[in-house]
Amino acid sequence: MGAGAFIMAERLGVPYADIVKVAIIPAVMYFAVMFLFVDILARKYRIGALGADEVPRFSTVMKAGWHFLAPLVLLIVLLLNYVHPAQAGLYACGALLVVAMVRVSSRLSVRDFFEIFVTAARNTLVVSVACAVAGIIVGMVGLTGLGLVFSNVLVTAFAGSLFLTLLMVALASLVLGIGLPVTASYVVLVILAGPALEELGLALIVAHMIVYWFSQDSNVTPPVAFAAFAAAGIAGAKPMRSGVSAWKFAKGLYLIPFLMAYSALMALDGPVIDVVIAVVTGCVALAATAVAIEGFFLRRVMIVERLGLITAALLVMIAPEWTGLFQTVLSLGVHHYWFVLAGSVLAVALLTLHVVSHRVAQRSGRGEEPSGTEVGARAD
Repeated sequence: MGAGAFIMAERLGVPYADIVKVAIIPAVMYFAVMFLFVDILARKYRIGALGADEVPRFSTVMKAGWHFLAPLVLLIVLLLNYVHPAQAGLYACGALLVVAMVRVSSRLSVRDFFEIFVTAARNTLVVSVACAVAGIIVGMVGLTGLGLVFSNVLVTAFAGSLFLTLLMVALASLVLGIGLPVTASYVVLVILAGPALEELGLALIVAHMIVYWFSQDSNVTPPVAFAAFAAAGIAGAKPMRSGVSAWKFAKGLYLIPFLMAYSALMALDGPVIDVVIAVVTGCVALAATAVAIEGFFLRRVMIVERLGLITAALLVMIAPEWTGLFQTVLSLGVHHYWFVLAGSVLAVALLTLHVVSHRVAQRSGRGEEPSGTEVGARAD
């Protein structure tokens, strides 16, 4: 969360440790669904694990490059002491140069220095062009005040409905994030949306956490996706294509805030069993969403399966909304726990059937081969 966690703690008047405590579980869930996305893609494009002879031994790596840990430790220490990330990165790069010159095996020659400058210039060029284009959009939104006005309209248009308000906050954060950094976007948006979310029954810390999570999406959402553009420069990939992929993989930034709002995911002071149920069912819903979005698990996922998985995820993530819908339309008072249970069972059943059918197909010799499109995508 970076500086945002300290700002949140100051605005809420709570210790920093409390912010970390409520943020750790959603963060672990987010990285878990990211891991699932990577695993699905590896299966989809038949990217296997490295062989035992291809993986270097830990002792060999540490013996040859243990001194390179010093710049990493320095970077972490500087960031924990609130040094600006750009300044901390500069100091870490300087330390990296120093430690590289200590040992003969890693010492740089004059030719190596020139190669480093050329490589850095080439990698920076792609990122700089993408960021320059994004800067035009940032300037337009900032100078005209479009982001602030549009965000205010979106947040107030559907006041009274938690689900619609959350959708509007997500869209407002994306628009506002075009012209502001993540932390600044959070500060502005929480002033606009925080009171509305609190009036709808959310705890203040939950409202702040939801707004901050939504504010992160500008980092990975085209046309302004600076984090994705930087990653594209490092990987030598196309910036906009990397941005689209990042936007797809980072769906947890949009989905987990709904779990925060509708489940006991943030109620760490409440009954432990409620938190456990919220985490388990939330993970099931996130897994179902990842498989449905990618359209692949152990094999291609059929349209009917994808619709079923999306339905299961919606039943879990916005269960109280289903309770209200049944009460309004059918005059039936169904507790939202039943919808959570139904969605979880449906998702587990569909994924289990998917696994069983894949095993049966393997035994009968009807395994799937990657299509030409998939091979081409992998090559890209």
